[in-house]
Amino acid sequence: MRTVVERELELKLVLSPQRRIPVPARLGYVTDDPYAVHVTFHIDSAHPVHWTFARDLLVEGVFRPCGRGDVRVWPAKAEGRGVVLVALSSPDGDALLEAPAATNWTSCSPSEAGEVREAGEDPAVRTACPGSGCPAGRRPA
Repeated sequence: MRTVVERELELKLVLSPQRRIPVPARLGYVTDDPYAVHVTFHIDSAHPVHWTFARDLLVEGVFRPCGRGDVRVWPAKAEGRGVVLVALSSPDGDALLEAPAATNWTSCSPSEAGEVREAGEDPAVRTACPGSGCPAGRRPA
């Protein structure tokens, strides 16, 4: 049985130290791919952008810098508050995204997705994240 757990949130695209613009995103976990997180940016546009990367990268990046190459994640401060920065790089361009540090990337863990299934939910139904956040994901999908 396949279970999909998703959460929508607003990230900030960092244009400069003083300028950020909102970017709607959807983070998701699929039991068929237990070590990956899928993230879709610009979910309200005609041209969403899809990335998939290791769940552990986001989990570790909340506490210390991690990642190389296409995806790097690290904790930081912005305007006096804790944030998590995610740097993405692809042949199409680079992006620096900011998420609140309070986002709990690990709350939609594989075990929680299993609990949703065991609780009798239809596995084909996309389920809202039971916690306050979701993991996110490594290379363009």
